[in-house]
Amino acid sequence: MSAGQLLRVVRLRHGLTQKQLAIRARTSQAAISRIERGLVSPTVETLQKLLAMMNEELMLDAQAIDWGHDLTLLRANLERLPEERIRRQASWSRGMKRIRDAGRA
Repeated sequence: MSAGQLLRVVRLRHGLTQKQLAIRARTSQAAISRIERGLVSPTVETLQKLLAMMNEELMLDAQAIDWGHDLTLLRANLERLPEERIRRQASWSRGMKRIRDAGRA
């Protein structure tokens, strides 16, 4: 969810119009609209202040991304000596080249 989407969801949850939030924040309705539409990206500090005016707290979080990699294979590969990893990669590259060349023939 973008900062603008978050601001809009919270504002609507509190039953406020853009104009009402703008009055609380001492800014313009157009400024709130630009944030909500994603035309401008507010700083974390600005977003915190806008949310605080609606008695909400901004909570930032981080989570590991699942890239779909098999972590057991990655860990097993990292346990190998660097020389062995290089040999395996070179072998894989030669195999891919043979497949590519066969496809051209």
